Amino acid sequence: MRILSSSVGRKILMSITGQLLIIFILIHLIGNSTIFFGPNGINAYAEHLHSLPPLVWAFRLFMLAAISVHIAYGVTLTLENKAANPGAYAVKRNLKASFASENMIWTGLLVAGFILYHLLQFTIKGTPDIVVGLDSANRPDVFRMVVTSFGNGLISLAYMFAMLMLFLHLSHGIPSFLQTMGWNNEKTIPAFGTGGKVISAILMLAYISIPAVILAGLLKL
Repeated sequence: MRILSSSVGRKILMSITGQLLIIFILIHLIGNSTIFFGPNGINAYAEHLHSLPPLVWAFRLFMLAAISVHIAYGVTLTLENKAANPGAYAVKRNLKASFASENMIWTGLLVAGFILYHLLQFTIKGTPDIVVGLDSANRPDVFRMVVTSFGNGLISLAYMFAMLMLFLHLSHGIPSFLQTMGWNNEKTIPAFGTGGKVISAILMLAYISIPAVILAGLLKL
C-alpha cells in the first residue's frame, strides 16, 4: 500500500495509532479511578469486565495492534530521519528541539516496557507482589491486589517514573499529531503545544495519585 511505503503515510498511521492509545489511556484511567470508591468500587468494575470476555479480548487485541504499529513506525521513522542526513538533521532539530521531542523514541520504549510489566503484574498476575483472592462478595479482590502491590515503595516509584515518561512522550506527541494531520498553523502552534503539556500533566498526576494515596495510607485494606 502506498500509505505504508511513504514517510508521510507512516507518520499519519503513527499519529492515528498514538491518538487511539491516548483514548485507551483515558478509558483505563476511568476504570482505575474506581479504586477511590473502595473495594466495592474497583472490584465491581473488575467483575463487570470479566463478564464481557469477548469484548474485552477484542479490545485488547485491537490495542495491541495499534501499539505495535505505533512502535514499529516510530522506530523506523527515527532511524530513517537520522540516516537521511545525520549532521544537518541534528543541527536543524536542535534549533527548536525540547527534551521531550529529542527523546521521543526513548520515552516511548520505556513506556512500552512498562506496559509489558504492567500486563505481567495486574493482568497475568505473574509478579511476586501480587496477592490473588476473593472479597466478601466472592469477586476477584482487585482492591487488595492493587493496595498490596503499591504499598511497596519501589513498585510505586517505578510506576510514577513510568508516568513521568508518559507525560514527556504525550507532551510532544499530542501537538505533533495535530501538526502531522495539518490541523495547526503558525498562530496555533504555541497554544497546541501548551495544551499538549496541560493534558499530559493532568493524565500523569491522575495516574500517580493512585499509588500516592496508597503510600500515604489514605487507601487501606
